[in-house]
Amino acid sequence: MKQSNLCKAGIVLSAVTGLALPTTALADFVADSTVKLDLKNFYLTRSYDTDADDVGSWSQSGDLQFTSGYTDTTIQVGLDASSQLAYIMSADGNDGSVPIHADGEAPDTYGRTGATFKAKYSKSELTIGDHRPHLPIAWDDTSRQLDTIYEGAMLQSREIDGLTLTAGRYWSVVTRESSDKEGMSIFFGNDDERSDGLDFFGASYDVNKALNVTYFLGTLNDYYKQQYAGLTYKTRFGDVGSRTDVRLFRVSDDGEARNGEYDTQAFGVRESLSMGNHAVMINYQKMNNDKFFPTLNGYIPQPYLVQWSNLAFVRPDEKSLGLVYMYNAKDTLPGLKVFARMIKGTDIDVGDLTDENETEKNLYVTYSLQEGAFKGLTFDVRGIFIDRSFAAGYDEYRVTTTYTVNF
Repeated sequence: MKQSNLCKAGIVLSAVTGLALPTTALADFVADSTVKLDLKNFYLTRSYDTDADDVGSWSQSGDLQFTSGYTDTTIQVGLDASSQLAYIMSADGNDGSVPIHADGEAPDTYGRTGATFKAKYSKSELTIGDHRPHLPIAWDDTSRQLDTIYEGAMLQSREIDGLTLTAGRYWSVVTRESSDKEGMSIFFGNDDERSDGLDFFGASYDVNKALNVTYFLGTLNDYYKQQYAGLTYKTRFGDVGSRTDVRLFRVSDDGEARNGEYDTQAFGVRESLSMGNHAVMINYQKMNNDKFFPTLNGYIPQPYLVQWSNLAFVRPDEKSLGLVYMYNAKDTLPGLKVFARMIKGTDIDVGDLTDENETEKNLYVTYSLQEGAFKGLTFDVRGIFIDRSFAAGYDEYRVTTTYTVNF
């Protein structure tokens, strides 16, 4: 870890341990604390339908997480901390999962350590330090080995029933294939200059039990402003559950516009139907843009786009239609789940070409042990199949084994 990050973690730790609090005030801080170790074995192999070399990696990680309780004071305070370490058993080429040095080789190990100070009053909480957010403008990437970590400050308030207000700034990020926190920029964009931070504000309101509306504004300073508006409506028709999601992104450039001008819209709608152990989704997404929809360095996911996947379907002027089927075998083989998806993207602009297409097919099978000494041990096997009219396609397979030890 960089020295500056160690100093910040030390300041956070001192802020809590240096409090002159009586033992009774610290009782809940200790009693409500939890410690867990997430173990993850991850294997990926990708083969292209050209003469390009196959790429892949195999690694094992441990993610030790300490979550404190809160002090019994007017302003309740606490401290969370985590340490991630991965051992790389093999790496052939760069598959985007682990660090690759300039000489093309991967290190034997890589990892990160950090902490988060938290202070709570009533139904509002301030957190400063490391974050793993699930927000429309920033997301924790768990798709490979080590999680994405954002460093910053966030305030979240739920003082009004049904309304969640969120505001803050993330000033650095450590991506899935790195050990070090770094300034943010745009994936496949101008990487020479980094933004001084991602500022954000958002509100999510449950109008009633069926309807939720959400708005977020995120500004990656000197790169872009990103607005998100979403609506979710849930209802039932007898035994059939229905959920409708409508999502709209609007991206414009900000400040120095270091990656050029942006005038981008992404519209998506998803209809989900579930009955018993079965669920289906149909997704439609339309891009109105002359360049890729921007994602943060490290190709951090943006799953609020309804077609987010390996390809993401965010190319200029792309229209895409996706169909998903999910099955939970809880009545016949508890712990077994199946996920199948196909997405077709058309009308893509690539250079001078204006009518290109791409297709992604996915098949995921997951099984979790339901009892015994290793209850919770989960095996996840994924097949990802890519075909494109304008570039090489590929077949990719991932095998992930996860297990959590609670102390």
